[in-house]
Amino acid sequence: MNGTVYPEILVIRHGQTAWNRDGRWQGALDSPLTEAGISQAHAMARALVGLGVGEASHDLFHSPQGRAAHTARIIAAATGQALRAEPLLREIGVGDWAGLTRDEVDRRWPAPDPHEHFLDRYARAPGGEPFADLWARVESLLRGLRRPAVLVTHGITSRFLRTCALGRDEAALADLPGGQGVVFRLRGGRHETLPAKPAPLAEPKPKG
Repeated sequence: MNGTVYPEILVIRHGQTAWNRDGRWQGALDSPLTEAGISQAHAMARALVGLGVGEASHDLFHSPQGRAAHTARIIAAATGQALRAEPLLREIGVGDWAGLTRDEVDRRWPAPDPHEHFLDRYARAPGGEPFADLWARVESLLRGLRRPAVLVTHGITSRFLRTCALGRDEAALADLPGGQGVVFRLRGGRHETLPAKPAPLAEPKPKG
């Protein structure tokens, strides 16, 4: 159990990408944000502004991968924060599965258990990044924080990061929620999920 108390962190997964939509493994590869993903990024940016986040209050770090960098640029435009690319926030590598659909992976690497947990699936990706390596880099990132921060990252890296920040061990990875289009806030040893609502569609203007 890690007893370290970290500054407030606001953890954000990038908005939906084309490969998220298509059910394709990304890992170290990349695909662009969809329109829905861009809308999610704007909604999360508005949520941060509503919390009073800005350059004076929080640092903004992001994974250098394109999908996270795009999300972070949208956030920075709203909050006025300086962008800081941080390689430690990159997504877990999935080795031979990168770029393949879930169906392709299931056909070529059948699960040993039909009820396999999604974390166990990541753990057996051929040539993938070991969980211990990902855990070590999120620990390193957290130890380097000097003040509150917004961290724009990826789904699995977010889960490891938040679990570690709460002082829990790898056995608790499945206990926290996931999702896109939300802001996870960790402060004082507590974890909150803050929804970010997309802006409503504008009403069509009458013609004539």
